[in-house]
Amino acid sequence: MVLYLLLNSSCAIHNQVSAQRVYVNRQVFYDQLSPYGQWIDNPEYGYVWIPDVEEDFSPYSTDGYWVMTNYGWTWVSDYPWGWAAFHYGRWDYDDYGWFWVPDDEWGPSWVTWRTGNGYYGWTPMRPGISISMSFGNQYRDLDRWNFVRERDFGRSDIYRYYADRSDYNTIIINSTVINNTYIDQSRNTTYISGPSRNDVQRVTGRRINNYSIRDNERPGQVLKSGQLQIYRPQISRTNDRGQKPAPSRISNMEDVRQTREKNTSDERRNRVSPEENNRREQTQPQRQNDRRYPGQQQNDRKVQQQDQQKQKDRRYQEKQQIENRNQQQQDQQRQQPQQNRQRLEQTQPQQKNDQRYQGQQQNDRKVEQQDQQKQNDRRNQEQQQQIENRNRQKQDQQRQQQQQQVERKNQQQQVEKQQGQVKQQAQQKEQEQQVRRTQEQQVRQERIQQRQSQQRTKQEEKEKRTKQEQQ
Repeated sequence: MVLYLLLNSSCAIHNQVSAQRVYVNRQVFYDQLSPYGQWIDNPEYGYVWIPDVEEDFSPYSTDGYWVMTNYGWTWVSDYPWGWAAFHYGRWDYDDYGWFWVPDDEWGPSWVTWRTGNGYYGWTPMRPGISISMSFGNQYRDLDRWNFVRERDFGRSDIYRYYADRSDYNTIIINSTVINNTYIDQSRNTTYISGPSRNDVQRVTGRRINNYSIRDNERPGQVLKSGQLQIYRPQISRTNDRGQKPAPSRISNMEDVRQTREKNTSDERRNRVSPEENNRREQTQPQRQNDRRYPGQQQNDRKVQQQDQQKQKDRRYQEKQQIENRNQQQQDQQRQQPQQNRQRLEQTQPQQKNDQRYQGQQQNDRKVEQQDQQKQNDRRNQEQQQQIENRNRQKQDQQRQQQQQQVERKNQQQQVEKQQGQVKQQAQQKEQEQQVRRTQEQQVRQERIQQRQSQQRTKQEEKEKRTKQEQQ
């Protein structure tokens, strides 16, 4: 049986390795990622890719989460290009934002981990940094790190639980590097696996599922049925002819800057994938049944309410910015006829009696009337928006009050149930004591009756003896 299992396992490993040994060149990166970003020629790294994402994008932080696999903690991204940019190559940052440098080695993630003072943290590895170098202390750039409390690590909505960046300096000083690694013999590569599964289960109080990785034939990644299906071929730097691949289109930095100005952070918040909906439905009952952290549900609700309030505030600020821009444009339009009128009065005073000048005055008056009407409309819109915002705030307050009342009622019901249980237990004890007393009384009465019967028999015997003696 042992030999049979060894042979089957060796065959399975051989099939897996043979499935992974599908060689393609870097042209797959250039072709597959072009619709989602722009390629530029970097003087230091060569061809690098800048994704078309929101301004607050951060690799291994935005639109994704961590899962445990045989290779260690693996980043699962909601972006369609996540199979490449988070598992091959490295990320770096400059004045224009984050950019991705392609590389040939596949990995579960290319990040460095730290732990300490109740937190887990990770940061993307820079290009050219080896694993041994990443274990040093040179990674101290606070903007590149992400920290969460240990009990919140492993959640599918981990972006809601990032710690405040003002505390990052203290967290890093009181933390140490996690140097756990995994050696992939099929690819001759060493990966940083991150925190151990047992440690995460111990600090979170939750069972951490271990997902198996299965090779996908097409670019992309899907997490389902306990498996992470991901496209991870062997990459070569040249094609079959020995030529180096190149992007079909290379952009300049000015085009990149204009594209990034058009992107807004609302796109990410409004985009929710079906996989994330399924994950939320699966994680919600787990939170409700988690007895080890009774206050976790309240904390989650508070965090959700804070996130909703932040989103509302951000949307309101964006609306105000748009309104201010429109107001500036309207002010400029209103000032133009006045400036034109002043110029005409300074340069051509004789035109006051001219019919053309009179027509210009009428046009200016019409423009002013239109501007006044626009101002009135804008003021009415602002008033309506203020009224709507107030109504929304009142509704939110009412909802919060209702939730608090429901929670209080639930707490009171729980207390009443506990009190009722205590009363029932006391009543049961009293009933048991009464039963015992009655039983004891019955036993005593039986003993008394036995004694009395014995005494009677003795007296009768005495009387018989006396009678016999007399006779």
